[in-house]
Formats: sequence, C-alpha cells, structure tokens
Amino acid sequence: MTSDVELIRSLMVMHPQDNVAMCLRPLEKGEQVQVTNNSKVLSITVLEAVPLGHKVALSPIAAGQAIMKYGEVIGRATRDISPGQHVHNHNISDY
Repeated sequence: MTSDVELIRSLMVMHPQDNVAMCLRPLEKGEQVQVTNNSKVLSITVLEAVPLGHKVALSPIAAGQAIMKYGEVIGRATRDISPGQHVHNHNISDY
C-alpha cells in the first residue's frame, strides 16, 4: 500500500566528506529539512531562503575553513557559517 503523502527530498549530499548539501528545491527561512550524510539523518533548520541548486551548510563552518562539495574543496568560508545557512559567493571565496 502506498501513502497519500509524497516525500520530497529537499537536500542532497554529494560525498560523505561534504559540509554542504545541494538544494533540490527552493527552501524558505524557518523550514525544517532532513538529509542523510554518512548514514546519519541530519535535521537542519533553514536560516534564510535558499534557491534551487544552491548550497546549505550542514555543520558549523569557521571563517577560513574549506567548503567541501563532491569531496573536494570548492572554496573557503569568508566568515563563520552556521548550519542551515545559505552558502554561496557572498560567504565563500576561491582558494
């Protein structure tokens, strides 16, 4: 028997070492979303609106720390980033 409620994935982690997840749909401030990373289910509160395809922090990222996506460094945090915060060119730089 199938449920009448369709579960929609909101975030996708590309690699177990990633500290960000990609949005599979636009997210609104205050939403509570879940994502699986390293066999753990993480519950994230979205701190600001995040567009489709953009990144959300999964854990605290300190200023200067590497931003990991696909298991690779894609940049460095230019300021402290909290879990659930939008991660984009306003708070990361090329390394």
